[in-house]
Amino acid sequence: MVNERVLDLANKISRTKRGTKSEIKPEHPEYKILEPVVSEEMAEVALCLELRKPKSAEEIAFECGKPLEVTAKLLWELAVAGVAFVNKIDGTDKYWHDIWVPGHMEMMANNKENVKKYPQIAKAFDDYGKRKGPMAAGIFPVGTGPMRVIPIETAIEGETRRASYEEVSKYLNENTIFSVSDCSCRTSRESMGEGCGHLKEDMCIQMGHAAEYYIRTGRGREITREEAFEIIKKAEENGLMHSIPNTDGPGETHAICNCCGCSCFAMRIAGMFLNTDMVRSNYVSQIDEDMCVGCGECVEICPVNALKLGQKLCTKTPKIENKREDFPSNTEWGPDKWNPDYRINRENVVETGTSPCKTQCPAHISVQGYIKLASQGRYNEALELIKHENPFPAVCGRICPRKCESDCTRGDIDDPIAIDEIKKFIAEQDLNIDNRYVPKLRHEYGNKIAIIGAGPSGLSCAYYLAIDGYKVTVFEKQKALGGMLTLGIPSYRLEKDVVNAEIDILKDLGVEFKTGVEVGKDITLKDLRREGYEAFYLAIGAQAGRNLGIEGEDAQGVLTGVNFLRDVNLGRDIKLEGDVVVIGGGNVAIDVARTATRIGPSKVDIFCLESREEMPALEEEIEEALSEEVGINNSWGPVRIITEENQVIGIEFKKCLSVFDENGKFNPVFDDNETTIVKTNNVLISVGQAMDWGNLLEDSKIELNLNKTIKVDSFTLQTGDPDIFAGGDAMTGPNFAIDAIAQGKEAAISIHRYVQPGQSLVIGRDNRTYHVFDKENLIFEGYDRTPRQKASHTDDAKSKKSFKDLRRTFTENQVKLETERCLGCGATTVDEYMCVGCGACTTRCKFDAISLVRKYNAESVPLEKLKPIIVKSAIKRKGRITVKKVKKSLGAFSKKS
Repeated sequence: MVNERVLDLANKISRTKRGTKSEIKPEHPEYKILEPVVSEEMAEVALCLELRKPKSAEEIAFECGKPLEVTAKLLWELAVAGVAFVNKIDGTDKYWHDIWVPGHMEMMANNKENVKKYPQIAKAFDDYGKRKGPMAAGIFPVGTGPMRVIPIETAIEGETRRASYEEVSKYLNENTIFSVSDCSCRTSRESMGEGCGHLKEDMCIQMGHAAEYYIRTGRGREITREEAFEIIKKAEENGLMHSIPNTDGPGETHAICNCCGCSCFAMRIAGMFLNTDMVRSNYVSQIDEDMCVGCGECVEICPVNALKLGQKLCTKTPKIENKREDFPSNTEWGPDKWNPDYRINRENVVETGTSPCKTQCPAHISVQGYIKLASQGRYNEALELIKHENPFPAVCGRICPRKCESDCTRGDIDDPIAIDEIKKFIAEQDLNIDNRYVPKLRHEYGNKIAIIGAGPSGLSCAYYLAIDGYKVTVFEKQKALGGMLTLGIPSYRLEKDVVNAEIDILKDLGVEFKTGVEVGKDITLKDLRREGYEAFYLAIGAQAGRNLGIEGEDAQGVLTGVNFLRDVNLGRDIKLEGDVVVIGGGNVAIDVARTATRIGPSKVDIFCLESREEMPALEEEIEEALSEEVGINNSWGPVRIITEENQVIGIEFKKCLSVFDENGKFNPVFDDNETTIVKTNNVLISVGQAMDWGNLLEDSKIELNLNKTIKVDSFTLQTGDPDIFAGGDAMTGPNFAIDAIAQGKEAAISIHRYVQPGQSLVIGRDNRTYHVFDKENLIFEGYDRTPRQKASHTDDAKSKKSFKDLRRTFTENQVKLETERCLGCGATTVDEYMCVGCGACTTRCKFDAISLVRKYNAESVPLEKLKPIIVKSAIKRKGRITVKKVKKSLGAFSKKS
């Protein structure tokens, strides 16, 4: 049933008349937002309010014909609901109404009790923007929109043309009363379950009359000017931008919002409707391509996706920049021009691609960035940049598969950049307790999170959750931390003090570790839920070895490679007497063989199905095994293990003719007529790893794949139990540590969103999609031929006997020489139209490569002077659209002629 007086009020606030073409109807959000909280009697009083003209309860009581006491009570109820402003003026409470946005919609969304009780308030706020957004296309000149971006002040320091009204500090210094409240946009998003992970609490600062109103009605809490500056600083550190209500006139505003592009309704005008002029500041971002290193930090933080990674190398075919010709100001701007999925379809890279190092790294680390910082001797900053994506650079500097190097553009000229060696040198800083980079805590959320498994993925997840201030506990069934980093990788490749040094930083961040605890056996997930843990990350790895399923596998002298490495790394007394045969061709098989040589047998041989070219082990690992006199025998498949009194005495192989079929699937073909028997006393089987879930998943809804890996959503990593997430080898099967680390960070993002009310696991999230430019289109002329630097090595005889990592690190001079070889392939590009001039990008650039430049000179326009400007602009727009259509028709006609 429609409340007619409330509908009248909705029209009054909208400055429309019932019965006209533009009237507000019951289905419109302007009515929907009032309907649940404004009674007929309240509406009758509210209809006597004036737009921005304060009146006392006595004046209003006289106008509406109600007793003063009743009127005063109803006015206060309207103020609490958010339908009226109230301030004490000359000792008397005076009331007025304002516009919808910025105004009553925000005020009503900031009444927490009402929004919780009536979710339609939140939805109406959202629907209002969707309804009004299309109507505003192209008719608001720069500087006249109801909300406007104000630059981050550090981004315009030194800019001689800046005006005081473009400085955040101006507004804070000119006011004396301040409050802080929840963000009304994020409140609405949260209520609808569409939060983007940026939380609402203590986000928006009110000043002057707005602060008084917010404090008195309980919407915000009073703060000092100093606290306001701190909130601004913290917002900027967390990647947020600023915008202000823009209808008070030049240099005037009553609030400063700390916004994100993925939830802010004002930013939706730019992000969804692509009507950027309506909200932009006077500035646009400008890239100095010579200074830019394509690290992508600015791309990630841009609220409207105006920045994307591209390339800066010379090309055979000139790079074509897609110049915009259609704008809301000269084109009919309907749904075909919008980007309704702007919250889920952000792009990191331009169509033509970007640098291979950033693209090929599973964690998409800013390789160019840390190489440039290292070249400048800024090692701690380089370390910080790496740890933005990878908490374990010292570990990865020793064991990374170097996918970035494999596709390095420099490799198309001579040799790839020694990226891993540079990273290893940088990471040495982290091993010195005096130089360690321990990140600053961004938040203090405090929810309890449990990580099951202390391998690279679990530790990565714990690291990023700890930075957000979560109370993280890592449960590990072994006595040692690190998972396969500690128990599966030999010390001569990764010494345990390196792993422990990087884990110590997690301890500094407050992460608690419980070792020797097997979840599912010693304690269950149900028990942990009862203890207050709100989410779980299962990262148990692939810690079990696989068998071959052949005769003799249960004999004495047969071990899986995984168990063999674990026993050695745990310091157990392992003896291998006689010769050793290792079965397998991957990196783990190489590790097993090289470890076996150090235990003391007379001879170690590897037998594998693959040819030398097909071996999955890295070439460097194979070469090091050969240098240590490990025999490698290709294209042989095991038939049976020969035993005598249950003791291994040999193994029979048959010739493998091919490993994969024409579709690339594993389907080995053998020659049964060509066999060989190899005498040996020990067989170490290293043909893959498997999951051992134990009782961990009992009473859960989690499903497993045929290979016992866990079923999860590939993007969010959520399992069949909503509070359980999983990643690393337990999800992918055996993989590289850097892949597991990358998934740990993604799990942390999902868990943060899961435990916070109303947050979507998907909306506003970076898809992390990168692609490489076309190398065939590059011009490889005029480059130097500086040789790749190589770390010095000890002699092979010494390394074969030692479990110490005897590989050297680059000298500082070598780092300088090697970093100079980087071609600097990638660079950021900017779409000046989409840029709103917030300056967030400048806060992330470590190279002074991006700055704000003043492009417009627009001041805000007070509300009472706005209408004629909009009418004039709308008329001009119609003219431009007509002219454009005529030109297009004439052009088409001339082509036909």
